[in-house]
Amino acid sequence: MFSVFQLSHAQAQPQSYPTKAVTIVVPFTPGTGADVIARLLQPKLAERLKVPVVIENKVGASGAIGTELVAKAPADGYTLLFTATSHGTLPAMKRSLPYDAVKSFAPVALAATSAMSFVVGPQVPAATLAEFVALAKKSPGTLYYSSPGAGSIQNLAMELVKIENGIDVVHVPYKGSAGAASDLVGGHVQATVAAVQTMAPFVTTVRLRMLAVLSAERSPAFPDVPTMKELGHPALVVDTWYGIYAPAGTPREIVARLNSEVNALLQLPEIREAFSKQGMTPVVDKPERLAELVEQELARWNRVVAQSNIRE
Repeated sequence: MFSVFQLSHAQAQPQSYPTKAVTIVVPFTPGTGADVIARLLQPKLAERLKVPVVIENKVGASGAIGTELVAKAPADGYTLLFTATSHGTLPAMKRSLPYDAVKSFAPVALAATSAMSFVVGPQVPAATLAEFVALAKKSPGTLYYSSPGAGSIQNLAMELVKIENGIDVVHVPYKGSAGAASDLVGGHVQATVAAVQTMAPFVTTVRLRMLAVLSAERSPAFPDVPTMKELGHPALVVDTWYGIYAPAGTPREIVARLNSEVNALLQLPEIREAFSKQGMTPVVDKPERLAELVEQELARWNRVVAQSNIRE
């Protein structure tokens, strides 16, 4: 017969996981990329785990508030973080955070990536990246680029474009992607770096020109647009990404179970189709893929922020 301690201990073992609702914290507002993807996965993950899966949006401080909540949650697999690219950029921008982007978390899965593009307005006399670079070098400081805000991945990616090409283009931050795109179309700024799917409606209607994509391979939506890598800039491979974390110390068996279940969902035709409509590419891989990506991101964006002097 089990003692009370033995019974309690047996019930706490990872092999019994899960026995209650799992909460996924999204540190961004409803409707953002991470929130959309999390909610696409939510019902099917609940089916597979056979427990309720609840999504909570804990917003504020560019994602730091929700991220801290998960970092300090019990390491039992019942509180997860569904985060995005800013997890790898925020530490470069903020002098101090209430968590460590690597040490405070156990990677579960890199769920999806999305390609970014370099786009110019119709009034810019440049049909190629080389022509834009030549134009910028001829008149340094006279061209402007838009982004959804200082420290955004769009801002940092464009700063990396500037560093790699040795050009001076002035940053104009906006409060969101809509204003950044509309002022580019209106000619108030001359360039931007943004997600391919965000720019697609403007490019297909010839209101903007896409000169390059920052993905490792050409975009299926714009197969004639070269990659930055093809144009001689292998360092300019920049994707937006979405990943799932548990608090550091979560048992490996629980992390492995969650990784297996998420990977199974990412291979479902209906999930892949839904992701495609959002401009996302599902990623089926081990937790180590997310760990490696974030360490690379932290090193890169720390360097870019230091060189560009854009720390908040």
